[in-house]
Amino acid sequence: MFVEKRKSGKNTKYYLSHSYRDENGKVKKIRKYLGSNLSKSELKVRKLETEKEIFNMIEEMNVRVFFFTLTKKKLESLNKLSEKIEIVHLNKDEWKKFEKDFVYNTNAIEGSTVSLEEVKEIVENEKKPVGYDEIETKNVAAAVEYIRKTDEKLSLDFLLKLHKICFDKTKDFAGKFRNVNVIIKDSSGKIIHSGVPKDQLSNYLKNFILWYEENREKFKPLVLASILHNQFEFIHPFQDGNGRVGRLLSNFILLKNNYPPINILLEGRAEYYKILNEYSKNDNLKPTLDFFIKQYKKTLKKVTTKKKK
Repeated sequence: MFVEKRKSGKNTKYYLSHSYRDENGKVKKIRKYLGSNLSKSELKVRKLETEKEIFNMIEEMNVRVFFFTLTKKKLESLNKLSEKIEIVHLNKDEWKKFEKDFVYNTNAIEGSTVSLEEVKEIVENEKKPVGYDEIETKNVAAAVEYIRKTDEKLSLDFLLKLHKICFDKTKDFAGKFRNVNVIIKDSSGKIIHSGVPKDQLSNYLKNFILWYEENREKFKPLVLASILHNQFEFIHPFQDGNGRVGRLLSNFILLKNNYPPINILLEGRAEYYKILNEYSKNDNLKPTLDFFIKQYKKTLKKVTTKKKK
């Protein structure tokens, strides 16, 4: 929200403006009159009062998703999309298979050279992890077990713990939020995303948890997991390891809501980066949701052939 000033003769009129996207993606604006010839203190008071009024109006019309809003119609559409998956709960053996497939793919997306066969040997303790990639293989497997069994709630401490489990003994900043700015480049060296500035990181993270607490009941689990994953990657809270922690976070949300886990496959990496970029630039959630549904169906084929609702 920002204050607009308009000259009218010798008078200065003040308005508070807020832009938002409607269900068709068009930018619309709410403008509220604050008064004329206001002192700094008067303007401050009127601005705070009017901000609350505008937020209440938006709450009635739309559902807030961090820095954009969804109309109730759009929210219903996204929630309905998530009904395309079958709710299948994995048995013990299927979980073991999923864990190894997940560890292999989530690390390979980030450049790990550990093969699927080596992942199996490391997870089953047949091979002692030596190099960083192998240690992180063991660590991420432990993180999968952690999100599967933990009773913890989503919090900043939970995110730190998840990062610590994944990168213990491989990164000296394991379990610590970054105090540097980060950028993500593609293979040609082009910058494709910049994490939020380090001096704003704390506020973004607090808002991340607060939004979850206030809005989690409004979304179906798959939609909620999609939103949180996208926003987590947009924030990029760690110096490195955000992709793996973000994918674990998505599954934590699904498991917490009695939904099956999803494995994002290495073969889908290009599309995966594309949907993250679509959210970051255009606030578009549907590509992520479509992608998650597709990846879930592939996951299901790899671990089991049974279907349950």
